[in-house]
Amino acid sequence: MVSQPVYAFDPDAIVRELRIEARPEIVFGYFVDPERLVRWMGSAATLEPHPGGLFRVDYGPEYGAARGEYLAVEPHRRVIFTWGWENPADPIQPGQSTVEVTIEPIGDASHLTLRHSGLIGAARRSHDDGWAHFLSRLAEAAIT
Repeated sequence: MVSQPVYAFDPDAIVRELRIEARPEIVFGYFVDPERLVRWMGSAATLEPHPGGLFRVDYGPEYGAARGEYLAVEPHRRVIFTWGWENPADPIQPGQSTVEVTIEPIGDASHLTLRHSGLIGAARRSHDDGWAHFLSRLAEAAIT
C-alpha cells in the first residue's frame, strides 16, 4: 500500500466543482501540458508535472506570473500544486497557498473539484472570482 500525502484542511478554502464533457485523461492534460493549460488560463506556462517540479503560469504584464511546485501528480485523477504570485507586493507569495484538483469519471465526462487553500483576506475573493472565470474556460477548451 502506498501512503498518500496529507495536506492540512482549510475550512476557508475555495471549492469549485463542475462537470466537464470530456474524459478524465483529457481534462488531466490541461493541468500538466503547457500548451493545453494556456488554452484556458495564462499566456505562457512552464510545467514540470512531477513532485517537486515547477508550476508557473504567466498572465502577462498586467498580472504577472503565478508560481509554485507540484506536490502530487496522479495521472487522470489528481494534481496538487502550490500557488503564489511572483510580484513581491502580492499578499500570496509562491508556495503560500495550495491548489488540489481531483477528476472523477462520469461516463464519458468528468467531475472536477478544485480546492484552493491558504488564501487570506481580499486574495480569497479575487482568487474565487478568478477560478470561476478560468474553470468555465477550461470546460469549453476541453471539449474543443
